[in-house]
Amino acid sequence: MNGPRLTSPSLNCRRKMTLACSGDDQCSKKNRDLSQTEDCCELLSRKKSRSVTCTPHGSTSVIGRRREMEDAVTVELGFLSRDSREYDFFGVYDGHGGSRVAYSCRDRLHCLLVKEIEDEIDVETRSEEDWEKVMVACFGKMDEEVNDITANIGSTAVVAVVGEEEVVVANCGDSRAVLSRRGVAVSMSNDHKPDRPDELERIEGAGGRVIDWNGPRVLGVLSTSRSIGDHYLKPFVIPKPEIIVSKRTSADEFLILATDGLWDVVSNEVACQVVRRCLDGRIKRRLQATLNESKFSEAVNQSRAAEAAAALIELAMARGSKDNISVVVVDLNKTRKCTVQ
Repeated sequence: MNGPRLTSPSLNCRRKMTLACSGDDQCSKKNRDLSQTEDCCELLSRKKSRSVTCTPHGSTSVIGRRREMEDAVTVELGFLSRDSREYDFFGVYDGHGGSRVAYSCRDRLHCLLVKEIEDEIDVETRSEEDWEKVMVACFGKMDEEVNDITANIGSTAVVAVVGEEEVVVANCGDSRAVLSRRGVAVSMSNDHKPDRPDELERIEGAGGRVIDWNGPRVLGVLSTSRSIGDHYLKPFVIPKPEIIVSKRTSADEFLILATDGLWDVVSNEVACQVVRRCLDGRIKRRLQATLNESKFSEAVNQSRAAEAAAALIELAMARGSKDNISVVVVDLNKTRKCTVQ
């Protein structure tokens, strides 16, 4: 079967591309300023200059054809280490009404999750119910923290905790996570759209309405039925995530997290096909030709996972995506030692 054709976007759009992180051969990263609360400072100080088993990954965010960048990405390698078990954290956030909630989630949500896990989960006996409990609590606390920003700003959130034995995905909104397992695209999240039958029933049961205004929207305003923030739309729009826990197997190839700027124009299956070819080195030369003069071409040379993330963005823009686009690709077939600073 012929693969999808990758067409280079305009030079103006390429110049707006920024590489967020790549971790195949370059796994050190700078800590963000998370001094908002004392617990985050303590967590980061414990992580400094640690050697961890790092999962190769790459992430890219572009403003695309929007006037403002409202997406945010978090990559925290070894964000949790307990009883010789190490976990990496990956998150993609798609803001609406502004970027402030998405940026707050970028900086804070993984810190809140560490606190919840340390308080609630015994990593030796953890269960799917335990993960659901801590994720729901974490998203709820994040929602409370952004309550003072403004009432009409919000963000979707899809996050993945990757350990040696499991992959845990929590999703709130219409960003998406997809796992490739033995060549098959496996949905690790379900989009929260207002016209999804169970979401429609929940919204109407709470006294709300879904109105078709350039697509189904909660009260004719918001095109996602769950988010962090958006307090003016509560209780119809809620911050409660749905959680999927998948035990890792030798058949697991890679994980994709992305905002709807990708998924609106690229299917799960096509996205997995592109990433697989990048990780196998089969479309590296073609991609390098289109990105030869872009500001992140050097990083593409260093990480096939970053190359795959960039390839998906190229494809989405070539197919006419009009939104911000953020993509994280996590290679589950490889691990390596790296230093987290």
